[in-house]
Amino acid sequence: MRHDSALKVEVFDNKLSLAKAAAARACDLIREAIRDYGRARIIVATGTSQLDFLNALTNTQQVDWPRVELFHLDEYIGLPITHPASFRKFLTERLIAKTGITKCHLIDGEADPCEVIRRVGAALISAPVDVAFVGIGENGHLAFNDPPADFETDDPYLVVSLDEACRRQQVGEGWFASLSEVPRQAISMSIRQIMKAKEILAIVPESRKAAAVKACVDGEITPMAPASILRRHPNATIHLDKDSAALLNPATL
Repeated sequence: MRHDSALKVEVFDNKLSLAKAAAARACDLIREAIRDYGRARIIVATGTSQLDFLNALTNTQQVDWPRVELFHLDEYIGLPITHPASFRKFLTERLIAKTGITKCHLIDGEADPCEVIRRVGAALISAPVDVAFVGIGENGHLAFNDPPADFETDDPYLVVSLDEACRRQQVGEGWFASLSEVPRQAISMSIRQIMKAKEILAIVPESRKAAAVKACVDGEITPMAPASILRRHPNATIHLDKDSAALLNPATL
């Protein structure tokens, strides 16, 4: 591991064993927060790379889900909740409906962005976040903070423009039929806000993430590789499979 990094790196044989291990750790953290504070405040990522993790997480019987308060990282501006790519739809179907979580702060991409940012941001900063579950984009983004990401703003959420690499990833994953259909803007949790979580688990499987993982783990900490900032967090772990870890310097592991 690089001397400038507190980031823990764990590599698993495949994405399913990665997902199960990450879900087991997630359950432990959620239960610890409920034990200590009476509730757990969590941030949850969306997207194809999170499907196996969320499936493993929701299959556990060991979490008192009504005591969990949920925030999510980002949402497209102007996209209805009925659209297959809607992150509100994703979380409603793959997490909320399966667990019975009742306290949710979903980002409404169809409402006025300033009002959404004000409302959800105020709820988010009202108390500490116990754990954030995040992914890393093919372009190294963290949430929808594409490079060069804003490492300085203290705003909990902000309006961001999506770069072409990010938008092409959404097409490649099958959420949109063509690049022209992908919204150009989104509401995203800020980098600094993500970093305020007490613990961060990054779930990053698949070979298409290998170059981004290398840049974020082995490269410089820079807004051009947004997820590299995770190396500055005292309690962050990145969960990889052999494919996503394939380009890493062995000294990192």
